[in-house]
Amino acid sequence: MAQSGLNSTVKLLGTWGSPFALRAQVALHLKSVEYEYMEEVLNSKSDLLLESNPIYKKVPVLIHGDVSVCESLNIVQYIDESWPSDPSILPSHPSDRAFARFWAHFVDGKCFETINEVAGAKDNDVRMAMAENLTGCLTSLEEAFQKSSKGGYLFGGENIGFLDIACGAMVGPLSVVEVFSGVKFLNEDTTPGMFQWAEKFRAHEAVEPYLPTVAEFLEFAKKKFNVQ
Repeated sequence: MAQSGLNSTVKLLGTWGSPFALRAQVALHLKSVEYEYMEEVLNSKSDLLLESNPIYKKVPVLIHGDVSVCESLNIVQYIDESWPSDPSILPSHPSDRAFARFWAHFVDGKCFETINEVAGAKDNDVRMAMAENLTGCLTSLEEAFQKSSKGGYLFGGENIGFLDIACGAMVGPLSVVEVFSGVKFLNEDTTPGMFQWAEKFRAHEAVEPYLPTVAEFLEFAKKKFNVQ
């Protein structure tokens, strides 16, 4: 089996604006891990990317010595376990870890799917129907936030944690679909906890250097979804 020590070279393969690469960047920052960031051009994938992730052929990929770790949530957990010094990213109690993992998979399986449907809709009626579905997803996530945050501003309470990183990947894409649809998905009336959480997450010192601005995300999304 391949081996990697704490002092092995660390590389992160990503693309600009990738919400999933953001997760890895935040986790590495929290753990104060020195690494080399390698920008990928997805219409001309590098040999290193194809060798490191031959199944999905996509970013992000964390390369730690001779070990390649794929899929963003998997990467965050790997970072937390490989560099066990504080701060801990995953909760310490098994039930809290299970709770965080469940909602992280909800974000990837339901929220991102619906965000893409809103962004890619060509018909306004379809877009608004998808927007209603997204509102329902975020209402469920608001309930999870109220349970997890224990009165704090983050899912982890006072400290950024696994579920913050998982949900934080949505912050940029949500700002885009709010412009596309005219719907304010995070607001003080229906999602007050998530509304404040998003502002705290954006401003966090482990996030701010890597998160593009709303204007930058919007310009990127208009090209991706061919929206004028």
